Amino acid sequence: MKYVIIVVIILIIGIIAGAMILGNNSKDRSPDELVVTAGSHLSELKTGFDPLKDWGCGHANFEPLIQSTLFKTGADGNITNDLATNYSVSSDGLVWKVNIRDNVKFTDGVPLTAKDVAFTFNNVKNSADSQLDLTNLKNATAVDNNTIEFNLQHPQSTFIWDLRYLGIVPEHAYDNETYGSNPIGSGPYKFVQWDKDQQAIFELNDDYYGKKPYFKKITMLYLDEDASFASVKSGDVDVATIDITQARENVTGYNLINLPSGRAQGVSFPMLNDTGLKTEKGDKIGNNVTADPAIRKALNIGINRQKIVDEVYYGFGAVEQTGVDQRDYSNPDAKVNDSNITEAKKILDDAGWKDTDGDGIREKNGLNASFKLYYASEDQQRQALSTVVSEYAKDLGINIELVGTDWDSIYANQYNSAALYQQSSPNPYRSVYLQYHSKEVDDGYMNPNLYNNSIVDSYLDDALVSTDQNNANELWKKSAFDGNTGFGPAGDAPWLWVATSDFLYMVDDSIDMGPNSNSSGIDILRDIYDWKRVNETS
Repeated sequence: MKYVIIVVIILIIGIIAGAMILGNNSKDRSPDELVVTAGSHLSELKTGFDPLKDWGCGHANFEPLIQSTLFKTGADGNITNDLATNYSVSSDGLVWKVNIRDNVKFTDGVPLTAKDVAFTFNNVKNSADSQLDLTNLKNATAVDNNTIEFNLQHPQSTFIWDLRYLGIVPEHAYDNETYGSNPIGSGPYKFVQWDKDQQAIFELNDDYYGKKPYFKKITMLYLDEDASFASVKSGDVDVATIDITQARENVTGYNLINLPSGRAQGVSFPMLNDTGLKTEKGDKIGNNVTADPAIRKALNIGINRQKIVDEVYYGFGAVEQTGVDQRDYSNPDAKVNDSNITEAKKILDDAGWKDTDGDGIREKNGLNASFKLYYASEDQQRQALSTVVSEYAKDLGINIELVGTDWDSIYANQYNSAALYQQSSPNPYRSVYLQYHSKEVDDGYMNPNLYNNSIVDSYLDDALVSTDQNNANELWKKSAFDGNTGFGPAGDAPWLWVATSDFLYMVDDSIDMGPNSNSSGIDILRDIYDWKRVNETS
């Protein structure tokens, strides 16, 4: 009898546990409730949901949900209006005037005006916590309730990119210490609760001025990749970010979607020769092997990027050559025909790099074609990419010594050795101007090559001060290659850009992500206004 009672108790516990699991299952939730797991690009922030610090406008831009923004990025990648109704730029490029809607209220019922916009931007400019660089902004002023003027130190065509994703906060209700954990906004959703290290809950803002989303409640779970995938297997989530190693596993009731990311991965090459120079910290500057354009060009032409995408990224990515191939300011003329080992070897031969001692490594003037490649050891994908690149190099007679290490060591050696980096910003100021404009030695990771081309600098400077976006884009393109020179592989080739890796998600098959479902990777909730549940009984 004692054992029977024990068995019964165990069965009861199992039934209760099963009921609890089923109770959390996505199939038993209200159809208009959405549960998502936050990936590394939408991770939990210590400062909470404060746009004046990180939320929405940090290292990775994303729809802030709670707050309205002046502009958004549309499905075609172009800038579209949100709060803004239009904008204009003065002839000298120093004054940007933005007009906003007059029918917007914060969730506490107080109208949103131009004063709130000016307050937000002025405070971000002076914030030590924000990742948004507004150093070129003198000030923002409210001309009237619906007009804001942004006064710049210098003309900046890319300022339009700084006007999107920054959520507008209420001047009357903002407290630097408490706002992040109890935010008030005017976006499509309002904040409900935040259980740190676990989840955040948002509910539909009934007073939202724009298109109302179908989903009335969003629960965002903060899980690592393994836990995120486990939640998919148990059916507890609707949308989950997953790792590339999990992408080939089928889960009943879910569809795998891969979305373009624009996050280019590639190898930076030091452009200067080693002449004994060192940084202020004592780190070496220059590399006599990578400073030779023949080495850089041979690698750009000799590798098979598509094969790397297929094997390293399992096909979930795209070939990348300029670092901005997926942007509307990319230049196809800056690319080269790769996978041509014969041509790559000829480039090296013609430049005097030959294997005279038969050890498989070319030499030139007593110098071996050998250099180190630093990569973040914590990232398996970067390790795999570094390994494959080194194998291609070996076939060309170039020896690449792999060094898996921490970021401090990578930064300390970026001016004397190759380094595997990633860039994902759609803003040409970061992805082109800061990446290729000549600079002095510093601790920053932009332009780790110390690339210096006066013609390219001229294009970049003209693009930055242009008051016409189309003209600016043409200049960004010329900086990549103008037929003679540029930062692309057809020009100086300071980088060996290889590929972009997609963002991967498991999506419940009852979710219809709308007509733009294949347009946004990093900002998965950007088009939440178009999402709906189409099969409520599935």
